[in-house]
Amino acid sequence: MSLYDAAVPAYLQMLNSLTGLLTKAEAHCAARKIDPSVLLGSRLFPDMLPLSKQVQLVSDFAAKGCARLTHSEVPSTPDTETSFAELKQRLAKTIDYVKSFKPEQFEGAETKDVTFPAGPDKSITMKGQQFLSAFSLPNFYFHATTAHGILRHNGVEIGKRDFMGAN
Repeated sequence: MSLYDAAVPAYLQMLNSLTGLLTKAEAHCAARKIDPSVLLGSRLFPDMLPLSKQVQLVSDFAAKGCARLTHSEVPSTPDTETSFAELKQRLAKTIDYVKSFKPEQFEGAETKDVTFPAGPDKSITMKGQQFLSAFSLPNFYFHATTAHGILRHNGVEIGKRDFMGAN
């Protein structure tokens, strides 16, 4: 399986499903007269990042993962979203960006070095295959799963099919 086939469809599936989850969360807030900022700021535990940041990180891991694997310019996206509409717009832009990559851009990426930041003054270098399987996808799925967990914890009626993008 090529790195394109391993990365791009996975990123797109979750980015699209997360868009659906946010749509259901927005409707949940409207139906129950909940201030959306309360849900967007919700966390599973006080030391965890809020829902809005989880969504931003999902977007970042998809976009930056593709860029790093193809040795393209890594996009910089400021985290300024404060509403469901803005987060869905960010996801839509990320979906378009990920869709812009072609399989040939990933050719040979599994054995090329990928260097990425690991803190304020440190970087890590891995081969592309290791970067995707041991760093990019696990982080991407962690933040997508955490976003789903925050929404379920707060009563949004979603399940596994929603997470998988099957609804």
